[in-house]
Amino acid sequence: MKQFLLFIGKILLVLLLSVFALDFIYTAVFAQSETRNKVENVINSKPQQYDVVILGTSRANNHFVSEMFEKEGLKTFNYGMSGSHLFETSLLLKLMVESGWDIKNIIVETDLNLSNEKRDDGTFGRFMPFMHESKTITDHFVTEADFTELYYVPFYRYIQFDAKVGFRAWYKTLVNEPTNTLSNQGYYPLGYNPRANMKNNIESLVPLRNRYYEEIKQICKTNHINLIAVTTPMCSNVKGMGYFEKVKKIYPEIKDFENVIHEDKYFSSCGHLNDQGAKIFTKTLLDSLVFKK
Repeated sequence: MKQFLLFIGKILLVLLLSVFALDFIYTAVFAQSETRNKVENVINSKPQQYDVVILGTSRANNHFVSEMFEKEGLKTFNYGMSGSHLFETSLLLKLMVESGWDIKNIIVETDLNLSNEKRDDGTFGRFMPFMHESKTITDHFVTEADFTELYYVPFYRYIQFDAKVGFRAWYKTLVNEPTNTLSNQGYYPLGYNPRANMKNNIESLVPLRNRYYEEIKQICKTNHINLIAVTTPMCSNVKGMGYFEKVKKIYPEIKDFENVIHEDKYFSSCGHLNDQGAKIFTKTLLDSLVFKK
């Protein structure tokens, strides 16, 4: 019996050492990458200087054409992330400020994402390799229900978020496999889809006085960044467009652009402009907004 318990103890010790080693190896690789996704780019790159930084969901990523800002003499990068919520948007901005970025203007897409304060696991998984290296990430995440196991159990976070930071992502990062995430100054153009569903129903959505948008506002105020919050276009056949009127009642400072594109030929899906539509939208935006120089 004693030998059996000793054998089990050795197995447990080997397993424990293995998970610590794997945690160290995975973290070391992700800590060297700047080019595979926008989270790594912000955390691992040197401090940047931008006239305009764009933040938000896919409705930011696919709607703001960075090159058109650049042609107006505004150094710009689109850090919109598909699938993200304001939970991740606020955290990304915190990390930029923590790293000493010099940003004059921030455009934040604030429309459908105002309706929740939850995290998006697909996006938040990209922050997991840096939990122990960044107090900002730790503090942002500390109130989440699964914080304890993700923070204290070695390698658990890599298993839990395997789709984003598992072996496949680790290996591609190790061999520095290129991606197009940072192409076009972060803007991701969509094509025209003739079979796209051009109907949507947002009647169930209710905008909140959103905790994470409030954080963004405070960060910008503290760091003297000109914050420009905007809504972005929806296709013509949407039920529940009264949602945007509710947004304006809560946050009158948000500039409404949800109706500036009317024809569905400019959309790739009901909630996302195609490249042609994005260029029309961006021009409208540039003609309408005043930027801090």
